[in-house]
Amino acid sequence: MNTLNSAIYSIFEWITRFAFINILWVLFTLAGGILFGFFPSTVAMFAIVRDWLRGNTEEPVFSAFLTYYKREFWKSNRLGIVIIATALLIGLDIWYIQMDLRELFTWTHIPLFAFMLLFLFFSFYLLPAFVHFDLSVRRLLKQAFLIMLIHPLHTLLMLICLGSLFFIMYLVPAIAFIFGGSAYAFITTWLSLHAFKRIQGKQS
Repeated sequence: MNTLNSAIYSIFEWITRFAFINILWVLFTLAGGILFGFFPSTVAMFAIVRDWLRGNTEEPVFSAFLTYYKREFWKSNRLGIVIIATALLIGLDIWYIQMDLRELFTWTHIPLFAFMLLFLFFSFYLLPAFVHFDLSVRRLLKQAFLIMLIHPLHTLLMLICLGSLFFIMYLVPAIAFIFGGSAYAFITTWLSLHAFKRIQGKQS
């Protein structure tokens, strides 16, 4: 009975943790005026999830979140400029394609769709790599891209897990509001850390 109570307590504790960090993510994004707050807040959330996955669960969540937010504010926003610029470029290309719906799926558009897919896969590794490696933004982009290329299985698992998560949140929208960001961070960081460990093992 004590074991059951302990398990139930642990489950509710982790549910509370993930909900709390998701709330902090939203609040600190708003505190930064959304545009300047989104990336520092997201990086802070990923950093805390990484700490949890590495066994560091004792540090108070709020103070840790605030520390990461302030420390990575400028670097994360420099990364954000690259991500936003790339996303805008893709958006402009899609808008151009939609100008003539008759040519929406011609072979000339295959490179764009391939680039969009690569960018999606690349984004799965980008923030986990940001909080795991101490690299400049340029080297970070290169590292995340290389990891994506050499670990297609991890990318496939991310797609399956995130697809399942999206389906559940589609059925129960309240889950997206409470756990959307933190659940995404957990899945991508968990699988990315496994890929990072395999790379580090081969290097050693």
